Amino acid sequence: MSTKHKTVFVAFSSQKGGVGKSTFSTLVASTLHYRLGYNVVVFDADFPQHSLIKMKDRDLKMVMENEALKKLAYNQFMTINKKAYEIIQHRADSVLEQAEEYVNASAVPIDVVFFDLPGTVNTPGILKALAGMHHIFTPITADRVVMESTLVFTQLLQDVIMKKGETSIESIHLFWNQVDGRESTPLYEVYNQLIAQLGLSLMQSQIKNSA
Repeated sequence: MSTKHKTVFVAFSSQKGGVGKSTFSTLVASTLHYRLGYNVVVFDADFPQHSLIKMKDRDLKMVMENEALKKLAYNQFMTINKKAYEIIQHRADSVLEQAEEYVNASAVPIDVVFFDLPGTVNTPGILKALAGMHHIFTPITADRVVMESTLVFTQLLQDVIMKKGETSIESIHLFWNQVDGRESTPLYEVYNQLIAQLGLSLMQSQIKNSA
């Protein structure tokens, strides 16, 4: 009996810009694709920024204009015997259908599809796109505006959309980003307690502030 290959849909999502969702999408996609052997594709639906598409174009231009970088890129792809993962620009309101079409048409089984989505619920189709994810990871920072918007929206996803059952969401995880390791602030503990009281999932891993 044959079993259908399951492709996992993942989004790093936030209702506030500048918390790192595009960066994490790139880092995790690259780690899975290049180091761990998974096949991934990324859909950039974050209009109008489209940070990932711009980064891809910038990096490609840099490599093509530099012989040393061109040789390094060639050696890397020969070593791992696979191409770079695709970054595809699309609208949020139909990105799920486009991703399904891509996965079904791909000659190589796709393990994970990452979605870089807009950071506002006012974008047409954003709730539908999020409801189509299997796993959502939300970076948070110790900023009142970020926390308020994130907690309200995450509660909406978990307590309304997931409980109605009309969704593919299996898990939603918050995680701390830009943590200042030089200071111990009670603010983090207060927020941790609030997150627990709301019944939301907070990852133990934290990303330190590099500044």
